Amino acid sequence: MSLDIARLIAFSGLSAAQLQITVASSNISNADTAGYTEKTANQVSNVTAGIGTGVSITGITSTVDKLLLKSLVAATSDLGSADTTNSYLTELEQLYGTTGSSDGTTSGTSLANTLAAFESALTSLAATPSSASLQANAINALNDVVTQLRETSDGIQKLRANADQDISSAVGDVNKDLQQIADLNNEIRQTAAAGQSTADLEDQRNSALQDVASQMNVNYYTASNGDLQVYTASGQSLVDSSAHLLSYTPVASVTASTTYSAGSSSGFSGITVNGVDITAQITSGKIGGLVTLRDQTLPAAEAQLDQLASQLAASLNAVSNEGTSVPPPTSLTGTTAVTSTTPLSATGTVRLAATDQSGNLASYGDLDLSSYATVGDLVTAINGISGLSASIDANGHLSITATGSNQGVAINEMTSSVGSSSQGFSDYFGLNDLVTGSSASDIAVRGDLLSGTVGLPTATLDSSATLTAGSSVLASGSATVVNALGSALTGSTGFAAAGGLAATTGSFADYAAAIVANVAAKASQASATYTAKETAQSTYANSLSSESGVNLDEENARLSSLQNKYSAASELIQVIDTMFNALMTAVQAS
Repeated sequence: MSLDIARLIAFSGLSAAQLQITVASSNISNADTAGYTEKTANQVSNVTAGIGTGVSITGITSTVDKLLLKSLVAATSDLGSADTTNSYLTELEQLYGTTGSSDGTTSGTSLANTLAAFESALTSLAATPSSASLQANAINALNDVVTQLRETSDGIQKLRANADQDISSAVGDVNKDLQQIADLNNEIRQTAAAGQSTADLEDQRNSALQDVASQMNVNYYTASNGDLQVYTASGQSLVDSSAHLLSYTPVASVTASTTYSAGSSSGFSGITVNGVDITAQITSGKIGGLVTLRDQTLPAAEAQLDQLASQLAASLNAVSNEGTSVPPPTSLTGTTAVTSTTPLSATGTVRLAATDQSGNLASYGDLDLSSYATVGDLVTAINGISGLSASIDANGHLSITATGSNQGVAINEMTSSVGSSSQGFSDYFGLNDLVTGSSASDIAVRGDLLSGTVGLPTATLDSSATLTAGSSVLASGSATVVNALGSALTGSTGFAAAGGLAATTGSFADYAAAIVANVAAKASQASATYTAKETAQSTYANSLSSESGVNLDEENARLSSLQNKYSAASELIQVIDTMFNALMTAVQAS
């Protein structure tokens, strides 16, 4: 072997060792860099005419298990959804309050507890129905119930609004990652064409891919030209030769009636790419979790509250319309929308009376409801009763007013049956409702009751066959109406299936407790799912790191070995230089 060849071999070994030391040093310094994988300088032997002529580095690469990476990407999507769901359901559970302290020393703050407080106030009132202070206590207790229903409903809609805004933010994050992947695709092609390593760029691209996966589920593959192609679940392209960015516009405000419907121009908008709505294709990741929460989980919670609110309003109003307050109100205005031509499907008799402030009769009339074809006919008949005036107000509600000075209106529903639900006369028109509204978002105690202008309708108009002017016809001391209100709360009420809860019968407190328990169960399940998905994602991440990540002990040992190789190559070059010098001296001497 000539000294030239020996020198060439030594220099190639020195150069290879130097590059490998650089790679090992980079591995060590990037050991804690997210997404970084171990790089290897691939060394091969150079052979010329069957004779070894040294070594060379063919490239710097990293080895990433593609199947393991795909599993990690899928697990990252699942974790993104589970994390988001767990966070939102924890907030939802907090909206519903607690059923009691863990040691049982304090009362809870849930709807069931608030309803129990209202039941207690009615029990106290039943002992002294005419007590103004006890009536006020009962009204305030009821107001606590309906206020909690409204606030809980409002909290649910705020969570839906937050989810909508979070979707918009997540879409922005996805677009940044998609653009980064497209840019890296281009940079990787150019770098590879120049014969340089693309390993670090591929690490960055894989990290961007995992970021996308944390926001939404995607499919992907690496094309023959090295480009990473990214698609939605059904094949809509997100990255091919360029990035196809998502488009989404959050709504300005959210109410219980705000919904998403594919192709609809109202409500929540769809998530689109190239004009195609891909909302239904996003089933996991943060966005998938947010869409499910906004459109399914939270509306289901609202539906349960609405069922409670509507049944509470119907039950309490059915009872309150059987009574009247003392002193009676100057006028009663209904809540049911009607016109003078609205057909009146009714049977039985209703009694309407005008009394003084003490409940003494001024005048009255009994109406056979089967005699009137329309609401207009009914208004005419009421106007025919001395001391009473009826009309349909500007809002389309039946209004009955006492025309005498210091007189009020009292109604006894008697045998009246109105409408398809066979409601009593006053109940059908909503003339003496205790609460207004028909859903959790709008239920409220009637304004004049809450302000104290009138008292609870605890009295009942005398139902005797005939009444005498000047006689007392309002039994203000009777507990009949108050006890009926208590029975409506604690008795068996039918609740329709709503928000995942099956149809059931029971008290209002029981149903409220079932709602709270249902939300608590969902929150508990979400927490368990999050823990499981976090474990799965961590397992895949650790496995990938174990196979492709940097092992500091191995890198330090490799660095030590490479330094020895570098020193040996340096010494060999020095020996060859000495031999060259000796040979040149010998040649010159001869």
